[in-house]
Amino acid sequence: MGLFDLNNIVFSIGGSGVSLLELLSVIAGLTCVVLAGRNNKFNFWVGYVYNILLFILFWKRHLYSAMLIQPVAFVINAFGQWRWSHPREGEESAKDSNSLKVSVLTWPQRGRALAFVIIAGAIWGFILSKLGTTWFKGTFTPDPIPWLDAFILMLTFLAQYLGAQKKWDCWIVWLMVNIANITLYLKAGLVFMPIVSALYTVNGLWSLWTWYRLYRKNV
Repeated sequence: MGLFDLNNIVFSIGGSGVSLLELLSVIAGLTCVVLAGRNNKFNFWVGYVYNILLFILFWKRHLYSAMLIQPVAFVINAFGQWRWSHPREGEESAKDSNSLKVSVLTWPQRGRALAFVIIAGAIWGFILSKLGTTWFKGTFTPDPIPWLDAFILMLTFLAQYLGAQKKWDCWIVWLMVNIANITLYLKAGLVFMPIVSALYTVNGLWSLWTWYRLYRKNV
C-alpha cells in the first residue's frame, strides 16, 4: 500500500478508523460550503473535487443513493457556476451586474418543492428497499437504511438546485439534510462524517443569516 492510498487509516475516533479518503472528502466539503456561505464563486471548483471523492466513499459503504447523488450534483454544480455569473434581467446583484443576486422562493414554489421531496423520496425509497433484497440479489449489497437514504437524496437535490439558483431557502434545506445525515452516517458505521455534519450545521446557520443580509441588500 502506498503512502497516499485512499484506504489508509489516518487516525481513529471512538475505535473506528478514519481513512484518507474520508478525511479528504471532509476537507473538500467544508471548504466548499464555507466558500458558498460567503458568496464566493470559487466554491464550485472545490465542489467538483468533493463530488468525485464522495462518489468513491459512498460506493465503498454501499450507500447507493448518496453515491448516485454525485454525478447529478456534478452537473448541478456546473449549472450553478454558470448561473451565478449569468443573471437574467432583474436578477442582477446591486453590487455587481454580472452576478446573480440572492432571492427567496414564493410560498407556492415552496409547496411544489415539498411535494417533489415527498413523492420522489417515496418512489426512490421503495426502489432502494427492494434493491439487493428482492431485486438483483447478490449483485448489490442492501442499503442499510433505504428510506432515510432516499429522502436525504431528494432533499440534497433540492438544496443543490436552490443553491445553484442562489435561493436563500437552500440553507434551510441544507440544515435538514445535515441533521438527517448525522443519523445516516452513524448507521453506515462512519464516525468522522457525523462530526463533520455537525460542523456543516453550524456553517448552515451562519450562511442562513449571511444570505439573508445579502437578500435584504439586494446583493
